[in-house]
Amino acid sequence: MPVEVRIISIGALANHPLRDELGDRRPGHATTTLLISGEDRILIDPSLPPDHLRQRLDERTGAGPEAITHVFLTDLRPDRRRGLSLFPEAEWLVGEAERDAYRAALREKMVELDDAEELDPDTERLLEEEEQLVTRFGAAPDRIAEGIDLFPLPGVTPGLCGLLMPMPRTTALVCGDAIATLEHLEQGVVLPHVHDLEKARESFKEAVEIADLLVLGRDNLIPNPIRPLGMR
Repeated sequence: MPVEVRIISIGALANHPLRDELGDRRPGHATTTLLISGEDRILIDPSLPPDHLRQRLDERTGAGPEAITHVFLTDLRPDRRRGLSLFPEAEWLVGEAERDAYRAALREKMVELDDAEELDPDTERLLEEEEQLVTRFGAAPDRIAEGIDLFPLPGVTPGLCGLLMPMPRTTALVCGDAIATLEHLEQGVVLPHVHDLEKARESFKEAVEIADLLVLGRDNLIPNPIRPLGMR
């Protein structure tokens, strides 16, 4: 069964390091993608605020948030999930390694807060809310739906994962910030300030080697310049 790949919203970096931009030039947000496989509608990285995302869904699909069966996050950073509240009935999924690493970081911060001489109730409340949110996410299985496979791409974050769609004549990969923009793809570089630079570079290489079409983390659906369509 072919998987339909539809871009709901093209993302952007707050400042683009490969354009020599300094300071935040624009609101940063991730690319939001919809994958349709049979009855499954999987929304990836609902990064826009709820009202904006609802409008984009209507513009791009003619359907509302209730049509989404799964929400998948490539990673758990807050700018991936501004629109989550639109999908209370969907199944929320993230890579298991990402979920465990994020939860461990939250608990470490909670311990640090408990050890502080003066407790910050606002910070404590925010950490508790984050813990509850992470608990809501299930660990993504190796196969999300027919024709849609989990594809680990660690490095930018500890457990970043993409989704791979092997099709008869082409292979598509939603790769999140493992490859952020067309400029990063063309120049063969990863984002600065990653969790593990060596792993990030290896994940970049794996993404380029396996996919003919790439949905970039802050850009559009891009043909892989290294692998012409239909060529193996």
